[in-house]
Amino acid sequence: MKKKIFISQHANKNLIDFFQALSYSVELLNAHGKTYPAVDAHPDIYMCKMGVDRHNHVFHGDFTEIGYSYPENIRFNAVCLDDYFIHNLKFTSPSLLSEARRLGLTLIHVKQGYTKCSCVVIDGRSLITADDGIFNRLQQFTDMDILKIRPGFVRLPGFEYGFLGGASGRVGNEIIFNGNLSEHPDYEAIKQFIEIRGLTVKYFPEYPLTDIGSIIEG
Repeated sequence: MKKKIFISQHANKNLIDFFQALSYSVELLNAHGKTYPAVDAHPDIYMCKMGVDRHNHVFHGDFTEIGYSYPENIRFNAVCLDDYFIHNLKFTSPSLLSEARRLGLTLIHVKQGYTKCSCVVIDGRSLITADDGIFNRLQQFTDMDILKIRPGFVRLPGFEYGFLGGASGRVGNEIIFNGNLSEHPDYEAIKQFIEIRGLTVKYFPEYPLTDIGSIIEG
């Protein structure tokens, strides 16, 4: 069975062509009018990868649970690591919480509801974030490695800036960025953090780093 990639309809053609050349089945998420236009076609609004590896499944949310504005539109925007489920638990979808508990994940509450948007998930215990609240909360867990970077430097039409987590995703043993990661001021630290864990970095220098609501391998 072909592996799937879920990405926004607004993803750059270079990114789409890249996955198709690797024989992935690319599923473009279209805008549904469920939430405001800047994030309406973002996969991480509607689904959650229940882990980091290829074998981990994607939880597809019930669209009827999503409201137009924050925090009603962040029901499924969570991060799953090997042992942890990270989100603003006040607003997590009950069905997604139930799935996290079924998998035996430890629930961690953070204030940032756009948790997945805010995190580049590297492996089962490592991530990158520009969010102070997420960084400070996860520092309490000694088995996690968190790289703190500067906020901004990622485009999101309609907003001052987007999130690096929303401009990226792990596919196989690559962390893939939608745009030119080398223009980010923390590029070297990001690259080193990823490569020291045995993964490779892929980005597209032809266009600016842009938040498209995560690249999700399914």
